[in-house]
Parts: sequence; structure tokens; C-alpha cells
Amino acid sequence: MGFSDIFSRKKAARLVENIDGLLSTIDGALLVFKGGVKDYLYGDNAGFAENLAKIAALETDAGTRIREIEGTLYSKGYLMRSRGDIMRLLERFDHIISIISVDLVQFEIEAPNIPAELKREFLKLSELASLAVESSIPGTKAYFTEPHSVAATTAQVYFYEKEAVKLSQSIKRTVFHQMDNLKLSEKFHLRYFALHIEDLAKAAVKVAEQLSVMAIKRAL
Repeated sequence: MGFSDIFSRKKAARLVENIDGLLSTIDGALLVFKGGVKDYLYGDNAGFAENLAKIAALETDAGTRIREIEGTLYSKGYLMRSRGDIMRLLERFDHIISIISVDLVQFEIEAPNIPAELKREFLKLSELASLAVESSIPGTKAYFTEPHSVAATTAQVYFYEKEAVKLSQSIKRTVFHQMDNLKLSEKFHLRYFALHIEDLAKAAVKVAEQLSVMAIKRAL
């Protein structure tokens, strides 16, 4: 029996439903992340605090959904062949939620001083990193319904990741080569935050790579 037959079974409907729910949670977390970064950059303390609370709730929701999916994978024998791959995919999405949460919390704890001339760049970086993750969602859905289209949907992940890396490097280059008024410690601090937002885009690539492997296996 082929994978397409397995995932078209009514028995697998709950699995696909839970994965759709997880992806919706990821999508919501990205909106909170972008909003949180924007609120921090432009001094909306109340909005930022609200986004911190939202991301904590979304992280809990994602954990619950992942456990439900894992339970389904281990209870359904006919999913044994795909279990390991789906588990690895879940781990990569769990890592994405963790990065989003940690990044926002670190903004709150360390309170980096972002120079006015870099605020738009940091905001754009958060948007590009979020777009990389957003682009992995259609590919994940396609894996269960139209595996032949996974490659086309994940191609955007690589595009946005490259754009995020380029912008992150540009920010770091500006900080170290042009901002002589900053202390070295301040420069390292800005580099740290650019790097960690960039890591979100890199995490999206890990999802895309896993999906590509899974789609190839389904095609065999």
C-alpha cells in the first residue's frame, strides 16, 4: 500500500487535522513574533508584554499538539513506515517555536539598544525570517496531499533564508564598520540579536530539507 493510500484513509484524518492545527499555531506564533519585534523596536511596552504572553500560550499549545500527534503515530501501526520522518519534522517545528519564544524573551531580558538607523533593518530581518518559516507551511501540507508539489513550495524557503542571511550580514557589517560611536560590547550585542533572528530562517531550511527527503520517499 502506497503512502498516498495511507494518508487518504479516514483513520489518518485525525493525524492530518492535528498537524494542520500545529501549523496554524506556528503561523500565529510568527505573527506574534513580528509584532513583538516591532513593538520592542518602537517602544510599545504594553504591546510587547502582550506578545510575550501570547507566545508563551502558543508555545504551550504547540507542545500539546505535538504530543497528540506523537500519540497517534505510535498508536497506529499502519503509520510505522512514516513515523520516524514525521517525528523529525515535528522536532524541527518545535525548534522553530522555541527560537521564536527565546528571541522575544531575550529582547525583554537583555533590552538591547537598537540604533534608530537600524530599526527598519531589524524589522525587515524579522519579516524575512518569518517568511522563510511561512513558506514551509504549504510544503508540509502538500506532503500529505500532493507530495509532488513539495519541491515547488519549499523553494521559497531557500529564497527567503538567503535574503535573511544577506540582510543579517549587512546589519553586522554596518555595526562593525560604520558605527564608530558604539562600544565594542554594544556591537557584539547587536550582532547577537541579528544572528538569532537569522537562526529562525535557518531553522526553516531544516524543515524544507526534511520535507524534501520525505517527499522523495513517498515517491518511491
